[in-house]
Amino acid sequence: MTDHSPNQARPQPQLSVFDAVTIVVGLVVGIGIFRTPSIVAANVAYEWLFILVWIVGGLITLVGALCYAELSAAHPHAGGEYHFLSRAYGRSVAMMFGWARCTVIQTGAIAVVAFMLGDYVAQIVPLGPHGPSIYAAVSVIVLTGVNFIGTTEGKNLQIIVTFIEVAAVAAIILFGLLGSGQAPPATQPATPETAALGMAMIFVLLTYGGWNEAAYLTGELKDAPRNIAKVLMLGTLILVTLYVLTNLALLSILGLDGLRASNAVAADMMYVVAGEPGRVAVSLAIIVAAISTLNATIFTGARVFYVMARDMTILRWVAIWDSRGKTPANGQILQGVIALALIAMGAITRDGFKAMVDYTAPVFWAFMLLVGLSLFVLRWRHPERILPYKVPLYPITPILFCLTCLYMFYASVAYTGVAALIGLAVLAAGAPILLFRVRDDQEPDGPKAQTEITVLK
Repeated sequence: MTDHSPNQARPQPQLSVFDAVTIVVGLVVGIGIFRTPSIVAANVAYEWLFILVWIVGGLITLVGALCYAELSAAHPHAGGEYHFLSRAYGRSVAMMFGWARCTVIQTGAIAVVAFMLGDYVAQIVPLGPHGPSIYAAVSVIVLTGVNFIGTTEGKNLQIIVTFIEVAAVAAIILFGLLGSGQAPPATQPATPETAALGMAMIFVLLTYGGWNEAAYLTGELKDAPRNIAKVLMLGTLILVTLYVLTNLALLSILGLDGLRASNAVAADMMYVVAGEPGRVAVSLAIIVAAISTLNATIFTGARVFYVMARDMTILRWVAIWDSRGKTPANGQILQGVIALALIAMGAITRDGFKAMVDYTAPVFWAFMLLVGLSLFVLRWRHPERILPYKVPLYPITPILFCLTCLYMFYASVAYTGVAALIGLAVLAAGAPILLFRVRDDQEPDGPKAQTEITVLK
């Protein structure tokens, strides 16, 4: 635990556009692209529709990135979405978001990716029935340790694994589009029982999920008001290109029926075109992808712990920025402990990949909707602010984004199971933390202190 005062150390601009884009791409292009295509295929009736939902998902992601670019450029802060919500609606709403992110959204994502990593490593080096859980816990401890040491160490690791991961995805695209082979006969019917586009879009947007994490880098991004839009646009365009091409490659080899029948679409595709060596190579690529996603999620997630703790009368030790490592070191510790607790619970009763999506989706989309609406609120509340970046086609673009979030919230409740209600219940259980909200005169740096670059007329 560090002993630096909150007044002595703050997030400092140290990330370039290249660094930030690498972190965002590495966070998003994770293990999801190797799991969700089969689920999406099971919820659409035609091949053209399968590709269309990925294109539409990419366009929705681009619209969201445009909205976040305005918010992030006008309000750069290590707290990201937490800061937007606090500025627009007050600390109480922001603290509930912080609670949701700490207990449902972020730590849940860390635990799920860690379990996926553990599953694949256990296939190569088995450790018995609890092997995946052991590997999951070790991976969280090791990567939390790397990011605890310092932002530079976490960033450098991310650059390495992201380039390996993108190269692997590019290889899959080339093998799929240029290779030849015939997929084994499908074991599932060609037409799904229910072509639920709502469910398909939940998993498409889940796979695209993570681009919004760029908002948490603005407190450490060089010249954030000018550069954050570049980060979001470049990152999103890279993601859409990779995902659409990857799914075209998978579809060209396996077909829609083959996708529905597969639980490991990339490995099965590579087996068809390159045999067993191809399957092994993809399994190793999936491990790298899991490390990439896990490291990036740990890197950005602890920023919320740090900012939220500054608004509470308890957990003040978390509200410390370590000046040596230039990282929210104590936030990393708390985040890691909660993630390990979830892994321990999962080792006893694991609900699986889809159940965790059900658990997180309604809470995630409810707060995403509030973030979208905050763009309107902040424009109205601060008409004198000169915006470094303005979302194109205002107000059409943010309205479209908000309507999408509203529909996805509805779909995540209507098309999911009991786990969705559990996630909402956990959110409601966080209400007592509002009793520990600090008053304005109790802020660490005085009333109305904001770590933000403000540009006024």
